[in-house]
Amino acid sequence: MKVGFVSLGCPKNLVDSEIMMGQLVARGHELTPHPDQADCLVVNTCSFIDPAKKESVDTILEMAEYKKVGRARRLIVAGCLVERYRGDIRKEMPEVDAIVGTNELERIVALCEGTPVDSNPLEAYLYHDLTPRVLATPNHYAYIKIAEGCDHPCTFCVIPQYRGKFRSRRFESVIAEATRLLGQGVRELNLIGQDTTCYGEDLGLKDGLADLLDRLARIPTQREKWIRFLYAYPNKVTQRLLDTIAAHDSLTKYIDMPLQHASAAVLKRMKRGGSGEIFLKLIERIRRTIPGVAIRTSFIVGFPGETREDFDELCRFVEAARFDNLGVFVYSDEDTSASFALDGKVDGRAKQNRRRRLMAIQRRIARARNRSLVGRELPVLVEGTSPETDLLWKARLATQAPEIDGVALVNDVEGAAPRRGEIRPLRVTAAHDYDLVGTLLDVTEPAGLAPAASELVQLAL
Repeated sequence: MKVGFVSLGCPKNLVDSEIMMGQLVARGHELTPHPDQADCLVVNTCSFIDPAKKESVDTILEMAEYKKVGRARRLIVAGCLVERYRGDIRKEMPEVDAIVGTNELERIVALCEGTPVDSNPLEAYLYHDLTPRVLATPNHYAYIKIAEGCDHPCTFCVIPQYRGKFRSRRFESVIAEATRLLGQGVRELNLIGQDTTCYGEDLGLKDGLADLLDRLARIPTQREKWIRFLYAYPNKVTQRLLDTIAAHDSLTKYIDMPLQHASAAVLKRMKRGGSGEIFLKLIERIRRTIPGVAIRTSFIVGFPGETREDFDELCRFVEAARFDNLGVFVYSDEDTSASFALDGKVDGRAKQNRRRRLMAIQRRIARARNRSLVGRELPVLVEGTSPETDLLWKARLATQAPEIDGVALVNDVEGAAPRRGEIRPLRVTAAHDYDLVGTLLDVTEPAGLAPAASELVQLAL
């Protein structure tokens, strides 16, 4: 049977899709990037914010059309949208033949084959190094989910309702998977979880993430490797963690730490705690410990009760913090979140204006930071030709995470032609608001990687 996959949302969703695809391939089924040729279609959805929900619903309806004009006989919907609207999907979308929640990934084979099996959607699921998996990323980078679920009480977030309590993968399971991926030629490993900085706490480990990073950095490889982790919780960033990152060249000097706000009053309503002053001290300690570190964060504007004064405080904080990368979300009222019941709702237009103002501040900061790199020679991971034009190649610095940060565009090459998946020096010659431009310098490195087999199975990623 041929199966087509569409994966929406964050890297955590992507890994879930890779696991489901792996289960199908292990059972002998074929993956296809052509929905009109698929016997079964799977849409792995996201419902974190309103735009994600709309995209998920639109994609489901789009794929449903292939049951009329293609050869598809079954349409399966998976992911977070199922967790939130399980009953509604069954009732309002007769085109959908089966649903798969985030704790039911192992049901995918039976559901695609049309032979449902009993399962408990509330039973916590966590994959391991022996779980079949087909990478949906290019061969040169991959995500590794080191934990699932979350125990934080953030009032705006519904993820704990969908994913369950926090649970870490076994230490040796992560090491085994990372060793295998690096042996297959992956150059960059990105560790993910709802909160990676809590890794190992449920296993009785103190500074579990620091221990894990130290072991990963010591895995022997023939070529340079990059290892990063995403989604740090600010009060879980220990000095031991920072010292570990500083000690190993293969650990990217990059901290992704969503702060959500800087006003103590707003943070209290979010049930996160902290303040701009506390965060600035932490940022100073991070930069002091890890020279050249890039710090990425994200904020929510328009949270219930956010006053003009609260937002002005956030703007002043961003000016002072000088983040390398920053994302801004407009608060979305989710009826199952604790924040839904809070008073002081912010007008939709005001929320959008606040987002634009904050991003304008960050744009100036990012432009200045990028201009300071002009003339420097920095290693980049070559991604391939630019999607905009074949005249440019796309690459990333170690301080640019895949998909979410800016890129380095190559408009000139010295020496051998670029190869996807190689790490090679770039001389920065120009800077834009978020992207860099430069010349790829001559270097001697083993031959690049062949095109990823996983690229043959992608519909939309």
